[in-house]
Amino acid sequence: MEYNLKKDDVSKVYFSNFRARNGLNLLQKLERLIKTAKISDIDFKNKFTAIKIHFGEPGNLAYLRPNYAKVVADVVKELGGKPFLTDCNTLYVGRRKNALDHIEAAYENGFTPFSTGCNVIIADGLKGTDEELVKIDLEYVKEAKIGKAIMDADVFISLNHFKGHEMTGFGGAIKNIGMGCGSRAGKMEMHSSGKPYTIHEKCVKCKRCSKICAHGAISYDEEGKANIDHKKCVGCGRCIGVCNFDAIRPANDESNDILNYKMAEYTYAVLKDKPNFHISLITDVSPNCDCHSENDVPIVPNIGMLASFDPVALDVACVDMVNNAEIIKGSNLEEHTKKFDLDKLKYKDNLCVNHPDTNWRSCIEHAVKIGLGNKKYELIKLN
Repeated sequence: MEYNLKKDDVSKVYFSNFRARNGLNLLQKLERLIKTAKISDIDFKNKFTAIKIHFGEPGNLAYLRPNYAKVVADVVKELGGKPFLTDCNTLYVGRRKNALDHIEAAYENGFTPFSTGCNVIIADGLKGTDEELVKIDLEYVKEAKIGKAIMDADVFISLNHFKGHEMTGFGGAIKNIGMGCGSRAGKMEMHSSGKPYTIHEKCVKCKRCSKICAHGAISYDEEGKANIDHKKCVGCGRCIGVCNFDAIRPANDESNDILNYKMAEYTYAVLKDKPNFHISLITDVSPNCDCHSENDVPIVPNIGMLASFDPVALDVACVDMVNNAEIIKGSNLEEHTKKFDLDKLKYKDNLCVNHPDTNWRSCIEHAVKIGLGNKKYELIKLN
């Protein structure tokens, strides 16, 4: 494919801080922000609109409040659209690995139709196997595996909690879209260059995994425990989705840089043929992902809300603000500034010091390379 991105292109990113006063609360500021950023340029009339959000693993309190989701849903409805909140099932063990548990977790964290004004749909179905194959033929991903309901939507909006991340450096728009919209098989493709494996002590001999395997890669030992033949396995990940006992796991053996490259390419697959808009909130900036069932002290103070049609520029603007922010005392980031010899670290910015084994730049550079967006941005501040 040809990339038509011009090096001198500059994308507009709109910003509003978290200061509030009588007559203008934060929810009103968010509504004003996305309207000023011209979300209305999208034709929402009778269009199914996916609002991609992380519902938060129960036990974690740093995820975005449902109140923010309601603002976005209400604006979409005002513009004639039909919004729904969505995410895909997780690859790891937890409360969001199948649609039933995932919806219950979302409700527990406040994302109900009554509080947000729209329904929750888990995009890759009951077991994480309801996916659409999106041909993109990029460097690392040839055919992305995206949650079906997301691909069925007419319009796509990402509502992102900006935070640190232990593998990608930060979680923002690209992380929320690329990793978040991948089916369980898609997530495995991003995390792994290998094949799944079985944990015998967890296997209950139900043999459901072999019934879903289209390649005859699963056999059973003398005790009836499952084994996966990697010569036959194609890495589709469907056995992971069908196992209710977490006896089949992916091999998290892909390097962080390649994970970032694949994540950018998955984001490209989601957005390439769909009107899209992106919102990020730099608040409760935890050192790790909201997938954790706990959250640590924020690494920097709350900064503000940002919106753009360009997910790359939006992420870069958020990165710049977090890296220029004061470090909170007692946080993971402050501990790392004392623990590591900063002179020996390749990158000394806040996000990389937070997790020194990560390199968020690899994701941004690859996203620009494939034409996902611009690294240069104009920050437009609202009062």
